[in-house]
Amino acid sequence: MIPKFLEEFKDKLEKFRLESIKIKATPISEEEKLTFTQSKFLGKPYLPNTIDYPKDKLGNPMILLAQINFAETPHLKNYPTDGILQFFISSTEWYDMDDYKILFHPYVENEYQTDFSFLTEKLYEESPVYREHKLAFEKAVEYGGYEDFRFDMDFNGESYYEYQEKLTDEQKAEMDKILEGAGHKIGGYAYFTQSDPRDYNNSQKDEILLLQIDTDEEIMFGDSGVGNLFINPKSLKERDFDQAWFNWDCC
Repeated sequence: MIPKFLEEFKDKLEKFRLESIKIKATPISEEEKLTFTQSKFLGKPYLPNTIDYPKDKLGNPMILLAQINFAETPHLKNYPTDGILQFFISSTEWYDMDDYKILFHPYVENEYQTDFSFLTEKLYEESPVYREHKLAFEKAVEYGGYEDFRFDMDFNGESYYEYQEKLTDEQKAEMDKILEGAGHKIGGYAYFTQSDPRDYNNSQKDEILLLQIDTDEEIMFGDSGVGNLFINPKSLKERDFDQAWFNWDCC
């Protein structure tokens, strides 16, 4: 996994080794219809009949930004092996990062809501995800993330960027592949276009990445930005997703 030109740093990089689940998001065609329980970005949610559809502070229906069915993902230590995680945002007030809702359904009931006719096209006009996506998952290994405050490694006294100045374009690409932290994913190192908010808040120092949604062909937070959900490891183990929080930034 570690490129040959980085072998002198292998022991140091191994200390930062983390597993993650990479997400490949593919916009669905007009003919495709995902089931209510499938993993997806955008689209219609799985929602038991006993649960009210989430509304924002203005009383408007929220939109489902992401749904992860953990029965479809590879196993990642301390993360669920089944159950459905959902991330809803206000259709108009999500920019301030304080009008969103995270739901977790530990098991799938046989009966659930199917009528979402109240979700009009207007609700999706400001969505950072432009089209519904189907998701595929693959387990991966990361050795760091240069925007993640937890990755404080130097390269013979040089920073990540200083060291890269000496590399070929091919070597830079190889280095970024294991140390950049970008892309859609579950777990691993987080990516930011500005800075890691956990680095400025002592109460968030232990928070880890729950879900990351990056800019893609049909996805964009602001100007080529990235959205993250973070959670405390204890809350993750206890499946207390009410404690998860949302952050996004852009160029």
